[in-house]
Amino acid sequence: MTNELMQTIASRTVGELLTDYPVARDFFHNLNLPPLPMDKALEDALLIVSEEWLEEFGLRRFEIPEQLASFLQTMTAADALRAVSSLTIIGGQDKDGNPESAELQLRSGSVAAIVGPTGSGKSRLLADIECLAQGDTPTKRCVLIDGAEADEDMRFRMEGKLVAQLSQNMNFVMDVSVAEFLEMHMCSRSRGSETSLIQECFECANSLAGEKFTLGTKVTQLSGGQSRALMIADCAYISLSPIVLIDEIENAGVDRRNAVDILMRREKIVLISTHDPLLALGADLRIIIRNGGIYKILETSVREKESLHAFQEMDMLLGNARTKLRAGERLEG
Repeated sequence: MTNELMQTIASRTVGELLTDYPVARDFFHNLNLPPLPMDKALEDALLIVSEEWLEEFGLRRFEIPEQLASFLQTMTAADALRAVSSLTIIGGQDKDGNPESAELQLRSGSVAAIVGPTGSGKSRLLADIECLAQGDTPTKRCVLIDGAEADEDMRFRMEGKLVAQLSQNMNFVMDVSVAEFLEMHMCSRSRGSETSLIQECFECANSLAGEKFTLGTKVTQLSGGQSRALMIADCAYISLSPIVLIDEIENAGVDRRNAVDILMRREKIVLISTHDPLLALGADLRIIIRNGGIYKILETSVREKESLHAFQEMDMLLGNARTKLRAGERLEG
């Protein structure tokens, strides 16, 4: 946290802090503090709170100003995340050092598909975006946020990250329920514990998963597809990260088209590494990777959009066949 923020908290009265930072009311409420004198500095105002009260709620008087500073810094970072509207990728070089003559900009609510043979460098592009590369990775690419280079705090801070990445393999190690997991994520992102938002996230996850689960299901009991569905819903409803990277969602056992549509409606910037024609043609553009470099950028044409309908019909037929097979039915006629 910044010394400037700590100095602000030390020099202003509780009333002034609440005027300048209205969200501080939530902080005091979450700590179950009694009403504090509005005309006193926070450290002096806290003197009215008895030691018994503090002990009951597991609080230490001298730590509260620092906790408030951390909370306000997190909320400031959250506001910055909500304000992000564009991601720009400036080309670097391929595996042989040949320059990438490429530059593209993606805006909120848009989807780009990253396509290319296995081993061509799709995951490397995702990694460059995840770390907001500034010419300091093997590809020498540069990633801009709203047209500007990201500073070190934006790139490396642990909280309020701009980018959420969903890998192919996801494993939970904490033996908590789905409800407890979502509550923990809400609290870690300073979003309280809004029951309605948790319910929305849970219902979204179940709409994406093949096999339904409950809020009481342990996350360690979730299948790979259910885990991915839960984290996609989390990215859409709870995470504030404006940029979402997904590695081969077609292998996740989830309703992939619906998942992408949900993220788009939540105004995320989505990039998907994929071999799936449905996802590739459903995206706004395709980034073709060859020999570790951006070989070509194609906007999805009108004719390709028309072809997409035929692929979707075939996919529905295959989907119905899979459902029958799983139910133990015969595929006859």
